[in-house]
Amino acid sequence: MASEVRHLVDRGSEYPVVQLAGVLDADTSPAVRNALLDVLVEQPEAVIVEVGGLVLATPGAAAVLRDLRRETIDWPGAQLALCDVRGAAAWPDTGWPVWPSVRDALTDLGQAEPQRRLSLDLEPALGAARRARELITEACARWNRPDLAGTACIVVTELVNNVVVHARTDMVVLVATHGSGLSVAVRDHSTHVPTFTGGPVSPTAYGGRGMLLINSVADHWGNLRLDDGKVVWALLTDDANEQDGYQRHGREPGTNERDSGELGELEEPGSGEPETVVWNAPGVSMTDPARG
Repeated sequence: MASEVRHLVDRGSEYPVVQLAGVLDADTSPAVRNALLDVLVEQPEAVIVEVGGLVLATPGAAAVLRDLRRETIDWPGAQLALCDVRGAAAWPDTGWPVWPSVRDALTDLGQAEPQRRLSLDLEPALGAARRARELITEACARWNRPDLAGTACIVVTELVNNVVVHARTDMVVLVATHGSGLSVAVRDHSTHVPTFTGGPVSPTAYGGRGMLLINSVADHWGNLRLDDGKVVWALLTDDANEQDGYQRHGREPGTNERDSGELGELEEPGSGEPETVVWNAPGVSMTDPARG
């Protein structure tokens, strides 16, 4: 009989809780990865995974959790929390902190701040990049990140344009504040990922300059392959040498450092459209099919 892992996602708590039950092996690992990524790409501050009902077919079966942590450590940079009464000894070498129960994990993680993470649904149409820049600019103003507004708008323009021109699917723009920095990401429904060799682009080449531009202005960038598409993300800081602003490894049990800034009424994941703010990047010309 084929092995199986069942999963249930509960979004009624402070953080999403994923319950996994069944046998984790080579056959079920891809389904577990996809189930957890579906939650992570909503860019929550933390994801709690209850694994008490999960049985490892072999000790190496837990590698999917270790690999997933490595894939998502830069973006979305969420705290990943395993919950199992058996403790950390049952999940060696995953890199995830382990709490005895969901209640203990929720207590240690503290209150969520959804206003630090925003999203905007867009169609691949004229004006998509302009609407994305409006969201970015308003977010930078509310989060007191004015020095990052121009760079973030350049990045989101290129990411959105890639979807409009190449993927041609609906997309979600995701932006979040991390300490003194900012993350910008776009999710679409094409499995084709952008390529970047690091070398110069021929003057006669069609395309290929977008990722070169993002590579030149972002501190880090990358992509996550999803079952139904991908996410391309970039991380920005005020100072290229200041990396502490990104909670790259999440919060450890018992810690709960936060920014104290208020955000107000910006769009939160799943809510309506943001307030319209017109923005033009100083000294930057962005003539493209998605600008509008």
